Amino acid sequence: MSTLKFIVVLLLTFSSLVLGQQISHFNASLDLDFESAEKTVELYKGLSGRPQEIAQLRGSRIALATTSLLAQRVLDVRTLEASLEDAKFDQISGDDVFRMREARSTVDAIEELLIEIKRRNFARRVTSTVEQLFPADARIATSIPIYFVAFGHHNINAYVRRVTWRGDTPLFVGEGEGELTIVVNLARAVYSGKTVDERFIGTLSVVAHEVFHAAFGVYKDNSPNWREYYAKHRTYVHQLLDLTQNEGIAHYLTFQQRFHGYIPPDWNQKVRTSFERFNESAEELLSSSITPHRAGELIRRSNTASYWDSYGAITGLFIARQIDQTLGRSLLVETVATDPFDYFWKYITLMQRDSNLPRLSEDIIQLVERSR
Repeated sequence: MSTLKFIVVLLLTFSSLVLGQQISHFNASLDLDFESAEKTVELYKGLSGRPQEIAQLRGSRIALATTSLLAQRVLDVRTLEASLEDAKFDQISGDDVFRMREARSTVDAIEELLIEIKRRNFARRVTSTVEQLFPADARIATSIPIYFVAFGHHNINAYVRRVTWRGDTPLFVGEGEGELTIVVNLARAVYSGKTVDERFIGTLSVVAHEVFHAAFGVYKDNSPNWREYYAKHRTYVHQLLDLTQNEGIAHYLTFQQRFHGYIPPDWNQKVRTSFERFNESAEELLSSSITPHRAGELIRRSNTASYWDSYGAITGLFIARQIDQTLGRSLLVETVATDPFDYFWKYITLMQRDSNLPRLSEDIIQLVERSR
């Protein structure tokens, strides 16, 4: 074969390979920050650690602000410094809003997990897990800061916030604003398994959950469908639908990673209870007499209560699982590209085929039908 002919064949072969593959536009870079967790572990172990320094770190400040929000209490930097001071000398007494007594007792496991996360290819494992839930043509280019801490609210292992900074003070802002930021509480993550490998997988699944939220937020910011949804649908019940889809798919991702299809014995009862609470809350949110405080409380509880009490997240998990297993992954991904109405409509069609599925209320069905 002549040199020219060989080059032509080589170029044609290369071109066919490139054209036969989808070019991924999912580029989520994870910026891992361990400083708060490292210094807090040193403090718990009595090796070193200055409470004032730890309390000023950005990861610590977001954990402080989130604990204050979820505990519905005013907590400031001085409160955190005092708690860290008590933890340093093992003198924690009375109210322990940051759960440092418990964290101090498991400090060896926290340190072991921290070392394992640094050692293994954590960031890449997370992004490859999340990418599968987005459309092939999704253009997501973002850098997501992830702060690891070793204290915080007792209900949540990790969370994503939209943050703007005033100096080193975080301000939580709404959709389309601020920087999407994730915080991982290793003091809670150590309860996700009995061995360090199980805890690593548990932490990976939890962070993948939060990276999905962050990536979804970036995707929504650039999506005409989602911009239209937020422009036209601003009521409390629309917020609940949005949150239920977002949390539901993220919970389903975690569910798959950690449990590999295992269904707990009381699954059916727990899911039906969640649907009942979802329907009751939606009806209340549709009422013209509901107060902003009550609406905020219902929406917050839908995904920040204890696992099975987070009725929106569990309802959304079941819907995502049903769509994925019955209609296929491509149709679940389609809902990510569309809006909550498509997500709920797909489940309503399944519900109409199978009378054994948990039921959405007529109010929700009518709302979704009117909005499609």
